[in-house]
Amino acid sequence: MMDLANMSPKDVRALIRKEEVTWPTSGMSRGHIQANLAIVPKDLAFDFLLFAQRNPKPCPILDVTEPGDPEPKIMAKGADIRFDIPKYRIYKKGELVDEVNNIEKYWRDDLVGFLLGCSFSFESAMLKASIPVRHIEDNHNVPMYITNIDCIPAGKFHGKMVVSMRPVPYWQVPRAVQATSRFPQVHGAPIHIGDPSLIGIKDVNKPDFGDASVIKDGEYPVFWACGVTPQSIAMTSKPDLMITHSPGHMFICDPMDEDLA
Repeated sequence: MMDLANMSPKDVRALIRKEEVTWPTSGMSRGHIQANLAIVPKDLAFDFLLFAQRNPKPCPILDVTEPGDPEPKIMAKGADIRFDIPKYRIYKKGELVDEVNNIEKYWRDDLVGFLLGCSFSFESAMLKASIPVRHIEDNHNVPMYITNIDCIPAGKFHGKMVVSMRPVPYWQVPRAVQATSRFPQVHGAPIHIGDPSLIGIKDVNKPDFGDASVIKDGEYPVFWACGVTPQSIAMTSKPDLMITHSPGHMFICDPMDEDLA
């Protein structure tokens, strides 16, 4: 059995590149930053950069690649965003057209990659604070929901914010806020606590992405802004091409979570 939690990011990425790891990355290379991915053509890159700058809660930028260059030089020198994520999604004109283990056949010389902070990065801090993380306990993907919260538009890009949810015992909610607010570059403090309907979620047991988490008696659903937001934006803005990670299947970076605190 591979001890992915204690393996270096470089070694985990090597396994992902060989397609020996193809499942969600929560808990892998524990203590290291994990990142969402969005790739757009160069002619849309400024619009996306501006969108991310205007919406730092769901889209905190960690790294941006040069056009046609798949190496994220700040977050993982020598890595390759075409191969080093377990699963990718291909959106064309707002439609999900493919889900693949590498994007070699879709890569072009005009593509620009954006690595965005991911809440998996603050889960180590939650665990250190003795706050349970249900999707790790139950070994499933984190639940994610499209909300009724409008992002600030920029150029071609507009749409609703996506959030991730973790059930937290009511008496530990303040501690969860404190633990995660130290990490603004990976979504930071929650944006909503409690009643899901107030942010447009009709059924918390039916996430739009990922898998449902059991909310036990004495627990509140706690919602954080989520880097899957670009996928919601792709559906509403309908760019000719946007490539993203598949929800929960992240890019594992070399720096530590604490480097962002």
